[in-house]
Amino acid sequence: MSTLLTMLDAFDDLPQARNLREHSYQALGDTVVDVGCGSGRAVGELAARGVRAIGVDLDSAMIETATGRWPAGEFHVADATELPLDDGSVTGFRADKVLHVLAEPERAVAEARRVLVVNGRAVLVGQDWDTFVIDSDDPGLTRTLVHARADGMPNPRVARRYRNLLLDNGFVDVIVEVHTIVWTDAACLPVLATLGEGAWLDDQAARARDDRLFVAVPIFLASGTRAS
Repeated sequence: MSTLLTMLDAFDDLPQARNLREHSYQALGDTVVDVGCGSGRAVGELAARGVRAIGVDLDSAMIETATGRWPAGEFHVADATELPLDDGSVTGFRADKVLHVLAEPERAVAEARRVLVVNGRAVLVGQDWDTFVIDSDDPGLTRTLVHARADGMPNPRVARRYRNLLLDNGFVDVIVEVHTIVWTDAACLPVLATLGEGAWLDDQAARARDDRLFVAVPIFLASGTRAS
């Protein structure tokens, strides 16, 4: 199993993450595309509710995993900006933890508008990669590590643009919410290992052993309706 898949599974298993997923499914209708579906958990959960759930990811290995795990879903290898769907063919569009890796996230939101029916709902979910909140004995180094990780991504701060991206593409009734994921145990260490190593990571591991670790990550959820 890849390191990325291991981290995604660990995150998705958190009660807070499960609750956020459940919230993101509201009012998506009976035909939903999940863009950047990864291992397909959202597709599987939606399909179990009787929804026609379509998962799309550019990573063929992820799609292979998703197909094996969630046979009730429908999966395609495709780009978020060129979905294999007809105009107005879905009632719901969901993009979770994906727009930050796109060079042109506005194209993905335009694609959401294209594939949605009139009055269809789009939901964008993700974090602003500058906003890891980590208790540390060296806050200056921690800030540097967080920003360095963010700066290695195409669009690390796209979540703060979600509302404007939806408005710019003709969505109405746009709402933005913030849901914070909190870790206080060693389950967070694989995530922290993507930020730093050496003495800094050792300190965080020691905090986890001593029940003194604290990491909080605000997750932004923006939703809107295709007006026409």
